[in-house]
Amino acid sequence: MDATEMWNAFCANDPTLTDMGHKAWAFGCEPDLLAQLVLHGQKTATTSSYPLYALENEPLPQVGEYNIILDGNDKAICITQTTKVYRTLFKEVGAHHAYLEGEGDQSLAYWRKVHQDFFTAELAEVQLTFTPDLEVVCEEFEVVFS
Repeated sequence: MDATEMWNAFCANDPTLTDMGHKAWAFGCEPDLLAQLVLHGQKTATTSSYPLYALENEPLPQVGEYNIILDGNDKAICITQTTKVYRTLFKEVGAHHAYLEGEGDQSLAYWRKVHQDFFTAELAEVQLTFTPDLEVVCEEFEVVFS
C-alpha cells in the first residue's frame, strides 16, 4: 500500500481527518528496520538535526501531526501521531529518550555512537561539522494506524 492509500484507509473511519495535514517519509538510516520497530511499538521516538530544518526551510514537527512511516521502497508501514517535541543539545539527550528510540540495546551509549555517526555524515553533506553541542529535535510518537 502506498502513502495515499494508507491515509485514505485511515480517514475512512473518521472523515474529519481528511483535511488534516500529514507527511510521508522513511527514516534516513535503515528505513526497513526502523519502520518495523515503529510498527511493533519498540521505537516510539526519533531525533533529527535542528540546523537542517533551517537549511531546508522545513517546519519543525508539531504535537498532534500525523506521519506515514515508509519503508525503503516507499511502502506505507503505519501512521504515527506526534505526542511530544522538544529541542536540546546532542550531549544532553538522556537515557530515557535513547530507550524510546528502540534501537540496538536501547542504551544511551549505543544511541550516542549511532547518532553521532549518522549526524556526522549527514552534516558533512551540507558542509557542517558535528559537535556534541549540536542542537537536535527530539520527537515522540505513537502508532495510530497500521
